[in-house]
Parts: sequence; C-alpha cells; structure tokens
Amino acid sequence: MKKHLSILGSTGSIGRNVLNIVAMFPDRFAVAALTAKDNIALLAEQVRRFHPEMAVVYDADRAEALRKLLSDQPDVRIAFGDEGYRSAAGLEAAHMVVGAMMGAAGLKPTLAAIDAGKPIALANKETLVMAGELVMGRAAEKGVDILPVDSEHSAIFQCLSGQRRSDLQKILLTASGGPFLDRAADEFPHIRPEDALKHPNWEMGRKITIDSATLMNKGLEVIEARWLFDVSRADIEVVVHPQSIVHSMVSYRDGSVIAQLGVPDMKGAIAYALSWPERLPLGQPVPDFPGLGALTFRAPDLNRFPCLGLAFEACDAGGTLPAVLNAANEIAVGAFLNRKIVFPGIPDTVRAVMGQHTVIQHPTLSDILEADQWARAQAEDYVNR
Repeated sequence: MKKHLSILGSTGSIGRNVLNIVAMFPDRFAVAALTAKDNIALLAEQVRRFHPEMAVVYDADRAEALRKLLSDQPDVRIAFGDEGYRSAAGLEAAHMVVGAMMGAAGLKPTLAAIDAGKPIALANKETLVMAGELVMGRAAEKGVDILPVDSEHSAIFQCLSGQRRSDLQKILLTASGGPFLDRAADEFPHIRPEDALKHPNWEMGRKITIDSATLMNKGLEVIEARWLFDVSRADIEVVVHPQSIVHSMVSYRDGSVIAQLGVPDMKGAIAYALSWPERLPLGQPVPDFPGLGALTFRAPDLNRFPCLGLAFEACDAGGTLPAVLNAANEIAVGAFLNRKIVFPGIPDTVRAVMGQHTVIQHPTLSDILEADQWARAQAEDYVNR
C-alpha cells in the first residue's frame, strides 16, 4: 500500500526534496496534502503534478490567488491559516506528516499531527527548540513516532539503532563550521548577506544558511537533540567537521564510537525518515574516500561564534528561554538579510533579548507562544534602535 504524505512546507528546500523522493518512488508514496506560505506559483505546480486532496496557504488572499491558478483542479480543497495547516496535519487520508515548515510556524501543526496520531518526519527543528518537553511528552502519550529528518539527527538515530541506551556515553554532533570557519573575527562586521549565503557544502534555504554561518543552527540542533533523544546538554558535544562527510557520531561507555557517513545531500536523511526501517535505493554515491584524503575535526570557537554559546545557555536554562532564543534569532537573521544590522548584530540581538527574559519552567503552550511573541517584539525594538 502506498504511504500518503501530508507535507507541511512543500515549497521549501526540504519539501522540494521530499517531493523528489515521492517522484522517484511513485509505487511507494503519494501526496495527501501540500502546504506553503506564499510561494503560490510553485505550490500550484506541485498540486498539478502530485494531485493532493488538500492545499493550504497563509491567508485568505493567497488562498484566492491559488484558487484562480487551480481553476482547472476543482477537486482540490484549498484552505488557509492556522486552521488550514492543522487540518492538513490531521488529514485522515495522510499516513505520515512531514514537518518541513520554517521556524516557529511549525509548532501548532506538529501538535495537531500528534493529536491525530500521525507519525511525523520532523525537519522543523524549531518545534522541539521551542516546546521540546511539551511535544515529546504529548507524542509519548499518543504513541506517535517522531523521526528526524535533519542529517545530523538522522545520523544519531541510525547510530543508536540496535544499541542499548544504557550504554550511551555521548552524542557527537558534527558541524561544517559554515563559510566563515577560518575568517578573522575583525572581518565579521564586513560580511554581507550574499557572502553568508554561500555555504561550502550544503544547499539549504536562506534562513538556515545564515544560521549555519553563525553556528546558531548547530545550537538549535543541540536543543533539538536534547529532547529528541532524551539526553542532557552535557551528553552532547559539538565537533566541527568541515568536510561534512561524518554526519554525526555516538560514543559508548566501552570507548566505541559509531558514526554515520555519507555525501552532503539531504535526500538520504529524508528518505530514511519516510521509509524507516527500510532503506530506499536512491542511487546516491559513496564518498570518494581516497579523493578526500583526510577527514578533520576541531572544537568550535565560541568567541567568534557566540550564537552557539547562547544556545547552550538556553538549553541549560530550559523553560521558555529556548523559545526566546529562537524568536530573537529569527528576527535578527531577517534584519541581517535586509541589511538592517551587521553580521555580529545577530548574536548581539539574541543576547540582549535573552537577558531581558524571565524564564518560565515547564511552560504551557500558551506560555511558549507568549514568550515567542514577546521576544519578537523585543528583538524588533532592539534592531530598530
């Protein structure tokens, strides 16, 4: 039987890769729902090609524009807004939900998918950054599997497979280091958005590419891993690995280390989440180890990349602080991309907002959403000043 997917964020980098895999294996996968924010033209193309039952966009105006583009597709139900995204996440025809929406917007639909009992292939790390305790607790109550799509978390998931959790010593989360790994700190104020968007190894969306350049992405992944694998922050070590061949590692109490390796391409991690516990014949090349010559590793520099340290701080504090970190970072990255602040202004903004926040422990969903909105307003004010 085909596995029908509800793809939340189908026009982004992850969503497009998911649809590429669906196209590669039409006998295994079909599309139940597609959602986007405002890339109406691409969404319409995807609807025509994959024939979902439902398509969702951000607001009523965009929904009307989509209806006009799909006037020849009367069977597709078009919805918008929070209610539309939640409906797509809980759609009865969907066997799995792919959480590929960008940023905080992915939280409510993910919870809706859990409440509907749908297994989730999760690429939206912000969901667990903001509300890891809440989301994982609810998933456990409902018996819902959350399968990681990030290449690093997929690697950890694979390295833990078949092993006793009691033998786990440490998760070794690898980071490429981004495009400025060896750039002098006094040059950081002169970094332009177009420089930061040139990642040396991965093709990703704009926001995550900037996060990779600041190492905030790795910090968010630390918080995600803390909840996804039920470990403490002390059990996670970040290791800079510029070649991006070792996607992550796990060490065990006997001194053994298991690593997952592959070329830097998201298709492998996505396909594994969709087909787990099977592996699909993707035709991916094996890394050219003789050509690589060496795989190198180093510790991250928290002085030049303070976003990673700020994420450590938020992870240790817990409660609502990770949601504040994430929200302030989203605003700061947007401001940098719009040339309102310089590159070091990103951690400056995040640090300033975190410093003003009173942490609420064991927050409710309402607490988390309020902290998110508060942090966005504070970050906007800081940027404007």
